[in-house]
Amino acid sequence: MSIEAETTVPEHVRIAIVGAGFGGIGLAVKLREAGFDDLVILERAADLGGTWRANTYPGCACDVPSQLYSYSFAPNPDWSRTYGRQPEILEYLRQVARDHDVLRHIRFGAEVLDARWDENDAVWRVQTTVGGLSADVLISAAGIFAEAKYPELPGLERFEGTAFHSLHWDHDHHLTGERVAVIGTGASAVQFVPEIQPMVDRLLLFQRSAPWIVPRMDRNTLELERALLRRIPLAQKAIRSAWYAAIEGFGLISLVDKRFRHPYEALGRLQLLRQVRNPALRKTLTPDYVIGCKRAIFSDAYLPALDRPNVEVITESIAEVRPHSIVLRDGTEHPVDTIIFGTGFTSIPSAYHRYIGRHGHSIADLYHREPQSYLGATVAGFPNFFCTLGPFGAAGNQSAIYMIESQIAYIVDALKTMRDNAIGRIELRPEVQDDFLDEMDRRSADSVWLTGGCQSYYTTADGRNAGLYPNWSFEYRWRTRRFDAESYEMSR
Repeated sequence: MSIEAETTVPEHVRIAIVGAGFGGIGLAVKLREAGFDDLVILERAADLGGTWRANTYPGCACDVPSQLYSYSFAPNPDWSRTYGRQPEILEYLRQVARDHDVLRHIRFGAEVLDARWDENDAVWRVQTTVGGLSADVLISAAGIFAEAKYPELPGLERFEGTAFHSLHWDHDHHLTGERVAVIGTGASAVQFVPEIQPMVDRLLLFQRSAPWIVPRMDRNTLELERALLRRIPLAQKAIRSAWYAAIEGFGLISLVDKRFRHPYEALGRLQLLRQVRNPALRKTLTPDYVIGCKRAIFSDAYLPALDRPNVEVITESIAEVRPHSIVLRDGTEHPVDTIIFGTGFTSIPSAYHRYIGRHGHSIADLYHREPQSYLGATVAGFPNFFCTLGPFGAAGNQSAIYMIESQIAYIVDALKTMRDNAIGRIELRPEVQDDFLDEMDRRSADSVWLTGGCQSYYTTADGRNAGLYPNWSFEYRWRTRRFDAESYEMSR
């Protein structure tokens, strides 16, 4: 992609957006439609796309069907597969940015180093790697899967082979004929393991707990289908609605009654029985917790890849890493040439450490006490500040894009309220946030995330909801349909 971009930031803007992924691009489109043109998107990378720019590991794809994992205002009838792969999703975002004239607002290579609320002038003072600016309103669209998480393994620094995280895939390093250790069995590992298994000499998969794997049923779309969707947009809307309903149905387990898990778990067990012939391996790959307690993963290729002669699934803990091997706690030593970490992402984006509110605390400081926000879109103590996919702004049973679009509508309505009423400063009332957090705790208390028998990024270290919205996504859409000005202190 050839990008003609400004290399400096303006001295002052009405709206500064951090991040040029799905959140930032969608915000820019809808803000421009509402008449806001004085805005800038600060993107630390040299290209847009967020997680779809950063993740380039083999097999990288979305686990939500493409017709739903796309903007409702920018339908794409030409998805080549049911589930979009990374290059196609990235190109889709680029096309949306081009079609809606968003590129001219982006400053690439402009990483936010510090952003502080100036109470005297009622502006945000933002320092970036390409200069400083002030903004009347700051919006964080920084992705929640932006920084790699590594396990603490004794001796890892002495390893003389190649080691990298799936987020930072080393495409210059060839795995053919190597002895490869994969640590972690999350969504990324489930995608890249089948891709690398045929080429390696030996693959050791270190599994802490087995994920629930359910059928994906991905396929190439037919040209006839794509032509039909181009000619009949209503058909595409119908398909999107059908996928929405199907995925929303997963909420029955966490939001209604855990007994609804049985059909979904039956699918997972059938997948195991059908795809793994070795009874001992099948037992190792059988989850010991309720489906939905951790993220269930859609795949038709992962389980067959593990039932191959050159693969060993290891559940014993790692004692240490040596220069050319990994040693288990039972003393077994496995020679290894390459270590690949499929261990997920840090729970708090680095940008959250750099947003400093009225009381001198960062968003991360507050998050370390407890995940907190209001509707995942605003935070008490942070005037003129909004965010996408903040704490309790993501759903465990719905496309992130659906939730992001709900937040975009709320934020745009808030800024229109400020503009139309000549309001210079708004700040969430602390009691509104407290009531919202109490509601989140009450609704989460009996959820499968907390009572399903597992530990995951869905929960905090002390066993509380880490930030998932514990209700239906359509209820969230209703709550964010308009800006509730009564929940905020406002001044001119």
